[in-house]
Amino acid sequence: MSIDPIALVISDVDGTLVTGSKRLSPATIRAVARLGEAGIGFTVASARPPIGLRGLVEALDLRLPMGAFNGATVVGPDLSVIEEHLIPEGAAREAAARLAGAGLDVWVFADGLWCLRDPDAPYTDSERRTLLTEPRVVADLGPLLARASKIVGVSADHRHLAACEAEIGDALAGRATVHRSQAYYLDVTPPGIDKGGFVGWMARHLGIEPRRIATFGDAGNDRAMFACGGLSVAMGNAEDAVKAAAGAVTGTNDADGFAAAIERLVLP
Repeated sequence: MSIDPIALVISDVDGTLVTGSKRLSPATIRAVARLGEAGIGFTVASARPPIGLRGLVEALDLRLPMGAFNGATVVGPDLSVIEEHLIPEGAAREAAARLAGAGLDVWVFADGLWCLRDPDAPYTDSERRTLLTEPRVVADLGPLLARASKIVGVSADHRHLAACEAEIGDALAGRATVHRSQAYYLDVTPPGIDKGGFVGWMARHLGIEPRRIATFGDAGNDRAMFACGGLSVAMGNAEDAVKAAAGAVTGTNDADGFAAAIERLVLP
């Protein structure tokens, strides 16, 4: 645990803050409220688009900027854009082609919308529950690739997706950031920007040292946060590599692991 008192907690959302059914448990809501009572700030960094963070704002009384698209888009609690980065068009087109060539369903997040070709493909129902919105169905994703915030390759074959992460990540190195946000989602986001960058952004925004920031996560894209803050906590449902990158491990997201770690490791 960091020697310095924690001034800010930044948490991933899916697999960390919410349960497997995408709900905030009463214990989690209470833990966030207790942070506020103790004068400790709280916000989220997520692969979700801004619209997917809307339901958290009221439930958790969020008042600080939030990092959407793995930190590539920073929005206020009203979802107004504070800072935004897009995937360079050439990289976006190559990413979409490589994802499709690997047999993955491809989604494009652009213009604030979730866009896809097949509304009944695997995991679309899960994404509807997560974002509380319907996708925009298009015949051709091509025109969206000039203004894409995030491109996602989707597959129920988790082993294949892990292999695609390594292969496509190498092919797009320096031109896009490629990480799995879930076992079934492979995210392509703007280059040089990740959740670790959002930790730094928040440290500068609030005028605090990064070592006074605690980070929580469960997936590969959360390791960048772990490397930039002070206290880092992996969920019990995280992969071994994610746990190894964290300073502490708590219970699973379905067993109130976030709330338990806040009580045990963060609150005075």
